[in-house]
Amino acid sequence: MKAVRPKKNLGQHFLTDLNVAKAIADTVDACPDIPILEVGPGMGVLTQYLTQKGREVKVVEIDRESVEYLNEAYPMLRDNIIGEDFLKMDLHTVFSGSPFVLTGNYPYDISSQIFFKMLDNRDIIPCCTGMIQREVALRIASQPGNKQYGILSVLIQAWYNVEYLFTVDENVFNPPPKVKSAVIRMTRNDVQNIGCDENLFKRVVKTVFNQRRKMLRVSLRQIFSKLKNDDEFFTHELMTKRPEQLTILQFVELTNLVDNQLKSGNVE
Repeated sequence: MKAVRPKKNLGQHFLTDLNVAKAIADTVDACPDIPILEVGPGMGVLTQYLTQKGREVKVVEIDRESVEYLNEAYPMLRDNIIGEDFLKMDLHTVFSGSPFVLTGNYPYDISSQIFFKMLDNRDIIPCCTGMIQREVALRIASQPGNKQYGILSVLIQAWYNVEYLFTVDENVFNPPPKVKSAVIRMTRNDVQNIGCDENLFKRVVKTVFNQRRKMLRVSLRQIFSKLKNDDEFFTHELMTKRPEQLTILQFVELTNLVDNQLKSGNVE
């Protein structure tokens, strides 16, 4: 069986260390008894351990060469190999709307998009694990007050508890990436209603972090250019803070302040 050639345009870095692969596979044990969807299985180094979990496993792979390899190497999975683009899939159809664990050695260039899709489907993804670029993992797991704390930190931690599990060196991949990797696990918290308009919450978070060095009263002028500096909105105690200083609850409070101001008509 011919090995799959890693393709740069797909961001493929195939994991070669079986101990690391098993350790990643074991991260799904935190959410037992539900099916598993693996993204980007490549040649199945992680898949081989996932199939030992005694659960239904499906894999989604966009690379045609990898799909052919998987069909030959894992004949028991042939009906569960999905040759599609994960980012374009309707995830509610994968397991007929039932919850599942999302996992994988994720392509680094689209990992953020994968997690945004996870957030959009959080009703059926109680647990997401896998390997990503270490820098992104640190960002997702970061707490307020750290320079890594940003858009991904806030949007994901609003709905998931995040665990940074372990770091993976470059030399266990073919080809070796230029950066270190890390394995994380995200498990749904108990939040069902965030306490504000969710779409506006995303907008506010992205707006202020796009000017993360500035105080909120400066960055929020993109939304409220008509307001004067002494307006009650800009004199609120939160406005002298920078975005990396705010907790999730404070971002919810800020979103409600913005929402009330938008409803008053003081917008661009």
